[in-house]
Amino acid sequence: MPSPEYSLPDALERLHHNQLALEAALMELTSLVEKQGHAAAGDKVRGALQTIGKNAGHITQGLAKLRAQGPH
Repeated sequence: MPSPEYSLPDALERLHHNQLALEAALMELTSLVEKQGHAAAGDKVRGALQTIGKNAGHITQGLAKLRAQGPH
């Protein structure tokens, strides 16, 4: 039986955490870019961040379902 830290739910959860960390980093960079007067670039990044935010809920629910199914 594989170690729990290498299970599919754990691997997906770590990918999700990476996604959230990248989202936070992009938010910070977007603020800096906008403060330098690049509003159009900020708008494009914020559009991408909205997609990340929408998908985060689905990922969380999918992970909960996987964990509820038991070990993989």
